Amino acid sequence: MSVLPHAIWWHVYPLGALGAPRFADAEGRPVDGFALESWLDYAVELGCNGLLLGPIFQSVSHGYDTLDHFAIDPRLGDDAAFDRFVAACRERGVLLLLDGVFNHVARTHPLVAEHPEMVRWVDGYPRGWEGNEDLVELDHSHHEVRRLVVDVMRHWLRRGIAGWRLDVAYAVPTSFWAEVIDEVRAEFPDAVFSGEVIHGDYVRLVEEAHFDTLTQYELWKAVWSSLVDTNPWELAHALERHAGFCERFVPQTFVGNHDVTRIASQVGADGAAVAAAVLLTVPGSPSIYYGDEQGFTGIKREQAGGDDEVRPALPASPAELSTLGAGLYRWHQRLIGLRRRHPWTATGRLEVTHKADGVLDYAVVSDEARLDVHLSFADRRVDIVAPGEELHYPG
Repeated sequence: MSVLPHAIWWHVYPLGALGAPRFADAEGRPVDGFALESWLDYAVELGCNGLLLGPIFQSVSHGYDTLDHFAIDPRLGDDAAFDRFVAACRERGVLLLLDGVFNHVARTHPLVAEHPEMVRWVDGYPRGWEGNEDLVELDHSHHEVRRLVVDVMRHWLRRGIAGWRLDVAYAVPTSFWAEVIDEVRAEFPDAVFSGEVIHGDYVRLVEEAHFDTLTQYELWKAVWSSLVDTNPWELAHALERHAGFCERFVPQTFVGNHDVTRIASQVGADGAAVAAAVLLTVPGSPSIYYGDEQGFTGIKREQAGGDDEVRPALPASPAELSTLGAGLYRWHQRLIGLRRRHPWTATGRLEVTHKADGVLDYAVVSDEARLDVHLSFADRRVDIVAPGEELHYPG
């Protein structure tokens, strides 16, 4: 049985969260242990049972410019530290997903020079992904690329991870993913594969690529945009489409990640509370981007270093977090607790029941139970009625 309906992920960008240097040191300098271990209990206390990690493999700088898929980035730790971290996750019942960057590699990755047949070329030069010459596209028609990806996936699954987030999945042929995933599933039938997809025919992509899930960017956009514009119709439309997706697969839902402006910067703390309510009441497999539950702010900018604000360092331990975000944190805990007590919401039928100026109502229904949500956009109010309990914001 898929773990997705039961998973609530805490999504962390490790190189940022651990305050790693922007560029890897030429001599490595392994740090003392995989420092995210001190945050596992925090994630569990929040209510999460899954950890979705950004890139952790040896890279040039931001992690998406991979140099070695089989080595932990020395800015984060070493192999032994990672194994201890996996064991700590297992002890707490926390699922671990790693970020698989298989669309491109760093220009200085050894295979670019040693196996040029495995990368794409244009006019005699390695082809840069979306014009970025530092990120060289792999040639997914080549059998050795397929073999590399299968080997990488199996290696880390054998080390104890639960599955993969597939970076830039939309840019890779679905036939490639299907072949790779089928081969990996022959050994790991319960492994999770989540494709990063921004737009397109979600159902077709899931079915053709053999993904378990993909990133529900349509819903992400509608949540923050509707709050900014006090426009319930946009969110209602997205929820109706989301309901259709949920009939075919369990979408990976989110209101923040490492590539977008922080939700609290877009809509304020109260708006972030409304967004969290949507995230944690609609069907899907939700992920909470680290710090969103504390009201972290940060603007995504289209410039060099433009991701820095949304990928900040965490303090040395949860005890050092500011108390300013405590109210939003407790609201997330209450919402997650509600979802845990009514796990059928993850796969229930989603129905928009009322929409008017500034307000939107929807319900999640199973064969035996019903959860009703009322959103008031202007005053940022949430009212949730579930079997045997109610939840309100402000409460």
